Amino acid sequence: MLNRQEIKELIEQKKLITNYLNLDIQLTPNGFDLTAGSVFEFIRPGALDFSNKERVIPQAKEVKPEKKNPQDKFGWWNLKRGTYKIRANEYLNLPDDLVVIAFPRSSLLRMGVFTQNGVWDAGFRGKSEFILVVENPQGLRLKQNARVIQTLFIRINKTELAYQGIYQEIK
Repeated sequence: MLNRQEIKELIEQKKLITNYLNLDIQLTPNGFDLTAGSVFEFIRPGALDFSNKERVIPQAKEVKPEKKNPQDKFGWWNLKRGTYKIRANEYLNLPDDLVVIAFPRSSLLRMGVFTQNGVWDAGFRGKSEFILVVENPQGLRLKQNARVIQTLFIRINKTELAYQGIYQEIK
């Protein structure tokens, strides 16, 4: 697993991550925090089969953040109990010998909120999407650009077949 210095070097030299807000704050001792860029609520069901020929990614509607004052630069999402899709601000550019796993920041867990995500495969390029589940009956106030998940970068032997799925190049 890569440490802070190794991740920083790959960001600066190989553009491992771009579109981050503050490198020093988002780098952790052994990972990198991704931030909330957009929030969506699901409005249709999805479908998943073995071959992906009948896969249906459900439609989702963007939830607009609300500003307390018109002069505020960023707003807040007032999320009720439920499940939301989050699109991160950051763009990942994984080489063929690096995979990513992620966990919710512990602050979220202490608020009754958690995240769910898949593995970022070697060779993935794009903005990340993951699930935010608000279990707290009182909901969650989430500010734009809040750090929500911590990613961990794991070196693997270079793969002969890197990620080529439909989520490549999400912007």
